[in-house]
Amino acid sequence: MVKSVAGEETRLKSAEDRLSRSSITAEVGIIIGKLSLHLERGFVYDLIPTPPTDGGGPACSLKFDTGGWDGRKKGSKGGKASAEAIPSLLIDGEWVAEHARQVSRMLLGGMSVIGIYVWSSEASFKATSASALSQAVRVVAQATPSFESETNERLLIHISHSPKRWACRNCAITSVDLRPCDFKMSKLLPTLQTYRCMYGFDIRIPVDVVSTSNTFKNVLRSGISRHARDLQSARALFDGKLVAENQQVTSDGLHNVELLLPFKGDAQHGSSGDVAGLLVFRGAICAYAYLNPKEPASQAISDLKNDIINSLKGRLDLVFEEGEGTLDMASNDLGKESDEMVSGKPIHQLILHELRKPLVLSFPRRVLVPWLSGTFICDYLLSSETFEDVKDRCRELLSMEAPAESIGLLELETEAEPPIASSFWDVVRGNPISSNGEPKNKTPSIPLKKSKYFNFNL
Repeated sequence: MVKSVAGEETRLKSAEDRLSRSSITAEVGIIIGKLSLHLERGFVYDLIPTPPTDGGGPACSLKFDTGGWDGRKKGSKGGKASAEAIPSLLIDGEWVAEHARQVSRMLLGGMSVIGIYVWSSEASFKATSASALSQAVRVVAQATPSFESETNERLLIHISHSPKRWACRNCAITSVDLRPCDFKMSKLLPTLQTYRCMYGFDIRIPVDVVSTSNTFKNVLRSGISRHARDLQSARALFDGKLVAENQQVTSDGLHNVELLLPFKGDAQHGSSGDVAGLLVFRGAICAYAYLNPKEPASQAISDLKNDIINSLKGRLDLVFEEGEGTLDMASNDLGKESDEMVSGKPIHQLILHELRKPLVLSFPRRVLVPWLSGTFICDYLLSSETFEDVKDRCRELLSMEAPAESIGLLELETEAEPPIASSFWDVVRGNPISSNGEPKNKTPSIPLKKSKYFNFNL
């Protein structure tokens, strides 16, 4: 349970100054930070206002609900109004949740959306029911599930402008309880430790003939979830050395981490029925994690693993959401009937066991963007996008000014050459490729459509 919360002083004071200078009477936004069960503390790194809705309206407004009150105090002479009705907060929880979902995709390990904040008067906040406030927190939590969900707690911060004060509450997402917790401001971001891991993976998923869920979406998500379980048993080297999991890393600077997966056979990935093909998902991820100096090395490992899986799932969601065209056949020599099975079909509806040709799909690549006090956030570039798209998303979703020049952005996931399409058994057995790009068993390669393939190949 989180018993106390510390906020980054420079960012929270900056948010308060911005709100005080504005004429806004009510605002809602998301909290970026971390909830540490090991330390029983919460850390707030920044407050991000939720953008206006598609209709241009605010995500949070004031509403007057008199409940039939006629504005006159009973028994008062002359029928004079006794007091003005106090407005309560009306929060568009679904819109805030969508904002939180998109922002959470841009956060690296050790940082996540941990709740919401509200800017209003003390009276309006008290006039808002606890169920309405907890519901807003709950839908944000449901929109940003963590691969490694260790807590069902989220934070609700109220910044009052009349009178001026800060208050923090701990919200259990399974109930409507809003428990007050200690809150203070201090320097957090400059003390964070940075961990980086270049993680290569090669996931091979058999495609059953008889399965009824062999869509591209279901098969790949199942493979990522299975790989997430395998990843939990990985050990780690910190700067080339084994470190006890309960040990604290005290040295400063960037720490390079190498994850070591135990050797396993392919039995756990086998198929219970006839196999129609094999989905091969390979690539390399540049994973990052930020850690409080008082947290143990095991937390850095956990945050890096979390970042890897969240990055895989986030890129997969982007492919579905953006609808980057459709999958194209790698060649045209296997008949018109097979082409018609796939041509023009959305990616998520593709039935893999119906395919008769190799297909290739490139995934979005991660780009690191400078954020606060030497930390980074990330974004994902589709093949049709440029760095200008990254800057636009940073402005819209995080209310930040992206680097004026693209030189401030980091691309640590380098481009990969397109894979050589080979037969099913070559892929299963992992037959090596000769120096001229042809399989050593002389199986003819299928020419691939010319395009730019990035770090992920499917």
